Amino acid sequence: MTKYLSVHALNPQARLLHQAAQILATGGIAAIPTDSCYALVCHLDDKPAVDHIRRLRRIDERHHLTLLCRDLSEIAAYARVDNASYRLLRQATPGPYTFILEATREVPRRLSHPSRKTIGIRVPDHPVALQLLHELGQPLIGTSLQLPGDALPLNDVEEIRARLDDELDVVLDAGSCGVEPTTIIDLSSGVPKVMRVGRGPLEPLGLA
Repeated sequence: MTKYLSVHALNPQARLLHQAAQILATGGIAAIPTDSCYALVCHLDDKPAVDHIRRLRRIDERHHLTLLCRDLSEIAAYARVDNASYRLLRQATPGPYTFILEATREVPRRLSHPSRKTIGIRVPDHPVALQLLHELGQPLIGTSLQLPGDALPLNDVEEIRARLDDELDVVLDAGSCGVEPTTIIDLSSGVPKVMRVGRGPLEPLGLA
């Protein structure tokens, strides 16, 4: 049965984040708020949980999942970042941006793109997501909580309950957090390429 934890959006209760982190650490799948929309997340090294998320979203291995990191220094452990990319990442993190980067060996092969060996990485600018990552002590792998056939991600916890009850292990309910996905920027070739314009504005990054 899904556990629903009502957390404060700005000052989430540490004991509730600890409960959620324990569930994730033992193979659970969570719906959590981010600075763009709710996301489905699980432990980085848990293949059954990753496969379950892919089934819920009906996406295959060619669809990038996103690594949610605590900060810029953690990104460097999972992706190759040159000086130009680092400057752009420093401007944009934390924030509603996903960057496609060349994956390092720290990323399980099944999580990187099968032909390009790339991974989507972001640092979310939401207190619940960030503090959960700090509580867990390592990145989470995830994707927007947008179900097949839907035009927008789910944003209302009651709708999440109605459509996904018993499919998830825990839901962190911090109220509405928006329905616009992240802006996606591909840095894997060394030249920034905007793949999707979402909540993150391009002007501050000089990419408009």
